[in-house]
Amino acid sequence: MINTLYRNILVYLDGSEGSMTAAMYAILLASASKASLHAVYVVNTKALGDLVRSRIFVDQEKAEFLSDLKKDAGRHIRHTERLAASKDVAITTASLEGSPHKEIVSYIKENDIDLLVLGSVNAIRSRRDELTSENDRMLRTSPCPVLVVRDSDDSIWQQFEEV
Repeated sequence: MINTLYRNILVYLDGSEGSMTAAMYAILLASASKASLHAVYVVNTKALGDLVRSRIFVDQEKAEFLSDLKKDAGRHIRHTERLAASKDVAITTASLEGSPHKEIVSYIKENDIDLLVLGSVNAIRSRRDELTSENDRMLRTSPCPVLVVRDSDDSIWQQFEEV
């Protein structure tokens, strides 16, 4: 039954250790279920715009920071591609720009994704945290099932190395 449960799996990358743990789990799951694997990194240009409007950044700083974020996205995508290749799992990757939860929901709909894999959802300490957490928004608005991988689970790293 597991071979037909998921056909298209998407893992959201945000550069955190938790998203890398989620990527490893998604690779193992895609391999076991023979599903297509997608990995998407979203450069949060909405947050950058908010920083400029709040006068925390000036436009030139925004451009430099955006360039750095795009380089980070490329590094994380290449690392995920290497991890997938090490397990002989084909992967489709994308680096997008915008509001992460909106871009991920659009990607899910456009690519017939039937499982979204996320790294840990951070502990919510305030109502503002709840409103601004991108992973939490994805969890609540995803049109498909969501699997949250706890980054504190070292067994995933161990399983990944053993397979």
